[in-house]
Amino acid sequence: QVQLVESGGGLVQPGGSLRLSCAASGSISSVYSMAWYRQAPGKQRELVAAITSGGSTNYADSVKGRFTISRDNAKNTVYLQVNSLKPEDTAVYFCYANNIHGIGFWGQGTQVTVSS
Repeated sequence: QVQLVESGGGLVQPGGSLRLSCAASGSISSVYSMAWYRQAPGKQRELVAAITSGGSTNYADSVKGRFTISRDNAKNTVYLQVNSLKPEDTAVYFCYANNIHGIGFWGQGTQVTVSS
């Protein structure tokens, strides 16, 4: 089992920035990749960014150039730096981990609201 706890969400004005954190605990050694998803009201959950244990990353087209995913293996933490925020970025952001057995784990989510 892997437990994930997100933090760092909040209310920010358009153009602002936040850094989301996801702390992992439990069977950390089995984790292969980690990712951030988001879900806006009335919409499906979508992949925002992902990072493998080797550091390879990929991003949704809508966030390329504005969001950066990174991981600190010593702290078992994944970060999502979100810059140049837009109202359409408003959503609950979820951390996701995939272990080497193909089993996925979700965090409880953190709310990001972009509004003036």
